[in-house]
Amino acid sequence: MLMWLSELNDWVWQDRLWFPGGLGWADLKDRDGLVFAKGSDLWVIFPIAVCFLIIRQLFERTVAVQLASFLGVREKTRVRAAQNTTLESYFCSCSKFPIQSSVEDLSKKSGCSVRQVQRWFRRRRNQERPSQLKKFREASWRFTFYLLAFIAGLGALIDKPWFYDMKEMWNGFPTLPLLPSQYWYYMIELGFYVSLLFSVATDVKRKDFKEQIVHHVATILLISFSWLVNYIRAGTLIMLVHDASDYLLESAKMFNYAGWRKTCNYMFILFAAVFILTRLVILPFWIIHTTWVYPLTIYPPFFGFYFFNGLLFVLQCLHIFWAGLILRMAIKFLPGNDIVEDERSDREETDSDEEVEDRERKDKTRNGFVLQNGNCHTVLNNNHQNHRKTE
Repeated sequence: MLMWLSELNDWVWQDRLWFPGGLGWADLKDRDGLVFAKGSDLWVIFPIAVCFLIIRQLFERTVAVQLASFLGVREKTRVRAAQNTTLESYFCSCSKFPIQSSVEDLSKKSGCSVRQVQRWFRRRRNQERPSQLKKFREASWRFTFYLLAFIAGLGALIDKPWFYDMKEMWNGFPTLPLLPSQYWYYMIELGFYVSLLFSVATDVKRKDFKEQIVHHVATILLISFSWLVNYIRAGTLIMLVHDASDYLLESAKMFNYAGWRKTCNYMFILFAAVFILTRLVILPFWIIHTTWVYPLTIYPPFFGFYFFNGLLFVLQCLHIFWAGLILRMAIKFLPGNDIVEDERSDREETDSDEEVEDRERKDKTRNGFVLQNGNCHTVLNNNHQNHRKTE
């Protein structure tokens, strides 16, 4: 068994898969005072991720709370659902969104009216939604990291030739010596994304939850792989491009939760512009072009070339998906709209929603239609007139 695993390991990491012809792992051994990236370096990301989780808890319980108070974040008063064993059992074991027939059945079992059952489920669902303060604390933590990471990344790259001429990222590949600034930029970014995977169970759930998981995994694989095969120059540029817009989105969320409507709108406009510029222009037409097209003029294609660019393609597809959400939110800037809401978040339900639904049903009835069992049936005019008289 051990021999089989050893043979598999040798086959997976053979030179011809991950490097151009004539180059290999032997070229990445330290020599003449030059230090190169090693796979063993990546173990440090796990204690860094744990440190991030600890720092995050301290930050959210102290700095974020004070900042929320300063910006005026207010919690909405939520009416708790009354204690009801029958409804609670159905909510936990069957569904949080019962269909109409189930509501009627629960009404009989619990001794409540249909309207009371619907109101109970609405309030019970609200109890499980994250509070404004929780969402603000999470956004402020991410804002702080992304802002500091962007500043640090910019400082590490501003004097590098490949920051201005991206073809320089392949000059001397793969024997590119490792710089201390590159080491810490990589380890901190990887540690942060690993910490996001560790905390995904407790973070605010949004509609793009699955896409976020795919993004985190693809990012970790991309950064880790670029470290292993010394695509570090390309990796630092990719990380900088991502950090350039993320802190703007988190700041817009913070102002949204605090009720600063105009500030939120301005920050979102700035975020949308930077996102489209960096993720839909610079990344695909400059960086990916330099990792996909230009290398073919220097080396013949190899598996590592396809693997790296394949991960970039996954990220680019996610960027296009999120760009669609951003454009949908941008519609809210049209006249008559006061604030940008996160399209990925669930809207909190209120008892006034029930009144709106009732009014809509009455309007449909007055217009001569009523919805029954999914089919639209015409109501006779005399019934409509009788209904008007009873009102």
